[in-house]
Amino acid sequence: MSVAFIKEESAETASETLLPDRPVSPHPNLVTETGLKILELQLRKAREAYEATSTIEDVNERRRQAANPLRDLRYFAERVRTAQLVPDPTSSDAVAFGSTVTFSRDDGRVQKYRIVGEDEADPKAGSISYVSPVARVLMGKVIGDVVSVGAQELEILAIS
Repeated sequence: MSVAFIKEESAETASETLLPDRPVSPHPNLVTETGLKILELQLRKAREAYEATSTIEDVNERRRQAANPLRDLRYFAERVRTAQLVPDPTSSDAVAFGSTVTFSRDDGRVQKYRIVGEDEADPKAGSISYVSPVARVLMGKVIGDVVSVGAQELEILAIS
């Protein structure tokens, strides 16, 4: 087919197909075994979503539909490539990457979080990133230690 008959994409379509990369953290990409499996699953899903767009006949629509999966594909490929698997802690003497920590706050609330990698962190599901302010002050501490986070104090009750 002659190029004269190919529909040129508008500026709007072009901006929809050239999405900026998802930001990648400057911190080391530490992951638990579960976190690595999650990253690999997300990479596989992004690849499948991108490949599914290849059946779209209209070139502009194909590019538009492929933009998000392609961006995710680049992101998860990089995260899997740079993942540094950290084995589960062998001791529960001190808080470490992969530990589950139970602590009490000044206001009486008791909270329990597992310290994991950035992509795996989900506070609502009970996990926080090792680079979060709470995790940073807890790392290396033992049961009974009291640490300050902002204006609050946290007392470590249990480590597993």
